[in-house]
Amino acid sequence: MSHPPLILASSSPYRRELLARLKLPFAVVSPEVDETPLSNEPPWATAERLSLAKALAVAKRHPHALIIGSDQVAYCGSRRFGKPGALDNARAQLRALSGQTVVFHSGLALINGLTGRQHQRGVATEVRFRELTDAEIERYLAQEDVLNCAGSARSEGLGIALVEWIKSDDPTALIGLPLIALCEMLRAEGVALP
Repeated sequence: MSHPPLILASSSPYRRELLARLKLPFAVVSPEVDETPLSNEPPWATAERLSLAKALAVAKRHPHALIIGSDQVAYCGSRRFGKPGALDNARAQLRALSGQTVVFHSGLALINGLTGRQHQRGVATEVRFRELTDAEIERYLAQEDVLNCAGSARSEGLGIALVEWIKSDDPTALIGLPLIALCEMLRAEGVALP
């Protein structure tokens, strides 16, 4: 290996699956960061701040590694949509998002613990939800585990049936880890990718 060990600062199984697509060996370490938004902090800023905070938290424990941090915030207008955590919250989120355009902003950070270099980027994905009936929402929630998905919609699963369109520079950003931007950052740190 010609680069420092790679660590994903995340407890998300979705980010782990995405990073595995790059066929690079990596470890996973939970960053244990408070994800509460700051007062008056725009949603996109929250995602970018938390992605860096996660990478920095793990870099303190693993100073000889390349650390990847990522976070995502969904918002529609001034309202944020986080992980619902419970079915009633998921129902309420999907009702609120019905017929709306939502922005899923993914923050990404890479820290080289050996050199101290930091890379940071935000990738926005716009998602237009169809008008959803209560029956459609109930059928969806009966078939898809969404309690850990911002906005209660898993586009990589059955949630794709809930949307009219998706606009993004990086389709993996919507799932939580913008791989196009990450590949660029990794190459800048000497990681050989195809």
